[in-house]
Amino acid sequence: AQTVNMARVLEGSLRNTGIHACGVIITPDDITNFVPVATAKDSDLYVTQFDNSVVENAGLLKMDFLGLKTLTLIKDTVKIVKAKHGIQLDPDEFPLDDTATYELFQRGDTVGIFQYESVGMQKHLKDLKPSVFDDLIAMNALYRPGPMEYIPSFIARKNGEEEIAYDLPVMEENLKETYGITVYQEQVMLLSQKLAGFSKGDADVLRKAMGKKIFALLQKLKPQFLDGGEKNGHPREILEKIWKDWEAFASYAFNKSHSTCYAYIAYQTAYLKAHYPAEYMAAVLSNNMNDIKQVTFFMEECKRMGLEVLGPDVNESYYKFAVNKDNAVRFGMGAIKGVGRSAVETIVENRKENGSFKSVFDLAKRIDLRAANKKSFENLALAGGFDSFGDTHRAQYFHKEGDGSTFLEMVIKYGSKFQESENSSQVSLFGDTSEVQIPEPEVPPCAEWGTMEKLRREKEVVGIYISGHPLDDFRTEINSFCNANVSFFNNLEDHINRELSFAGVITDVQHRVSKNGKGWALFTMEDYTDTFEFRIFGEEYLKFRHFFMINSFVFVKVFVREGWTNRETGKKGDARLQFVNFMLLQETMGNFAKKLTIKLNIDQIKEASIHELKDTLISYKGKHPLNFVIYEMNEEIKVNLSSRKQKVEITSDLLHTLEEKEVHYKLN
Repeated sequence: AQTVNMARVLEGSLRNTGIHACGVIITPDDITNFVPVATAKDSDLYVTQFDNSVVENAGLLKMDFLGLKTLTLIKDTVKIVKAKHGIQLDPDEFPLDDTATYELFQRGDTVGIFQYESVGMQKHLKDLKPSVFDDLIAMNALYRPGPMEYIPSFIARKNGEEEIAYDLPVMEENLKETYGITVYQEQVMLLSQKLAGFSKGDADVLRKAMGKKIFALLQKLKPQFLDGGEKNGHPREILEKIWKDWEAFASYAFNKSHSTCYAYIAYQTAYLKAHYPAEYMAAVLSNNMNDIKQVTFFMEECKRMGLEVLGPDVNESYYKFAVNKDNAVRFGMGAIKGVGRSAVETIVENRKENGSFKSVFDLAKRIDLRAANKKSFENLALAGGFDSFGDTHRAQYFHKEGDGSTFLEMVIKYGSKFQESENSSQVSLFGDTSEVQIPEPEVPPCAEWGTMEKLRREKEVVGIYISGHPLDDFRTEINSFCNANVSFFNNLEDHINRELSFAGVITDVQHRVSKNGKGWALFTMEDYTDTFEFRIFGEEYLKFRHFFMINSFVFVKVFVREGWTNRETGKKGDARLQFVNFMLLQETMGNFAKKLTIKLNIDQIKEASIHELKDTLISYKGKHPLNFVIYEMNEEIKVNLSSRKQKVEITSDLLHTLEEKEVHYKLN
């Protein structure tokens, strides 16, 4: 009886309500004449009290209207191109046979391209080498959990490596564009009509049965298909095979119209990236301004493309990312913390009306100081927004005077007084405006911030390093002695039983004590690729804890071991790290570099360059052995030579010098 009573309590109670992401109900009259409505939870949005299928059965039309930020991205790119080049692009007019766009897809350069940017998709595009728009439509439909198994065959048929076969010759007309592979619901609809005489209504029922995975309905339609096909003169056993293939297809059926729309938008974005790369990437960055990880990711893509990404500048930046006259992507001022839209608007509007700002004093005199407050000035300075004023550096803006005011505060007071004076000035008898000359504050002399300090403060207000990276001075050491990077530790299972060497800057440290009184630590390391929090315990902690200092640069060797096996379940736990060694990154060159080998192509050797190389090596005399490898490419001849008299001191400066002179070398 108790169970029955509980059931009565639960009966009619809803566990939860949901709202379709983009579903809209369309009615011929007031909706309340057809179905009950309610307001959504935590919203004023009106929703039906019936589920979507019930609403459709009640005779109402349900449409899905999907909003895509990619459309905003295209619109923003068009605006940037218009502003920079005076060209009004119409994406709907982009030719669908553009060579540069297809070459971009063929290279897999699809980072930032709608629907085609995953690593897996990039790999398939490189293999497929799409050359017509139909290829893009098909790949969009195939790159999904079910149909992915058909991609290798699709690629092989496209490239002539596999025979294109049809179950029945009559099917070629409908399957030719997809190289004999059924990809779309529309193909099934057309073939069911052609092969078995299905009406358009029956074909649509078949489409719905496949799309909604209604297997009972598919079984009901099967005899109709087999009988109709046989009546049209097709062998029943082949019809059975076709139907079996279609039943498997039902688990992933995708309609071509949907895939075509997605492929078309993707093609437009790829066209923009191929022809206006800087403008397109500026728009991509603008549309991801609130996600620092995405900004970092797309900035790396800009570097890969050979595009320079510059920090914010009050004389070139806008609220969003933009492209300057040198075709470099300029950081948006709206991406700086504490710099609001109103502050950016007054800077940009004044710059457009009266030209570039000549100094920070000129800026303070001209812009609306009610819109741009002290915090705006400070964070612009920290982010490098005033760096183009060559007579001041970032540290000076925060240097305190005798009364405790910073130079930047004095600049703002100066600007405020100047504007008050301008507003209250009287017109003289001669019609001139009488100006009170207000002296500019003196720029205080002080030492510049070190690279680490400058970048640390920059990251505080922007979220990422823009003008450089703390590890920039150690690129040679990282390239020479590391076989891994911080991002490897997100997938440790891929590196079991391997020794990994990596380097980075320690950005956070927390020393802890366990319940049994033993010390351990959490420390965060960052490099060019990622940030990761490590844990270190026991003797390894005691041995290496003196390295755990914030802002220190370290080189680390770890061994990746299998996780412990649970004795009860037999399951292995997560992979674990054994810390083998820590070293200051500054010391790696001296500890690891034993010999320098310089590689010279005999066809490119010139007397002047040899003398220049000799002078360079003499200026870095030391105790490290020096070798040469002279090679000739055509005959594949290689000669190893050792310098008996000349030895060198292997330093980062020497290696940087060799790199600047485009001399190839190897460290042993």
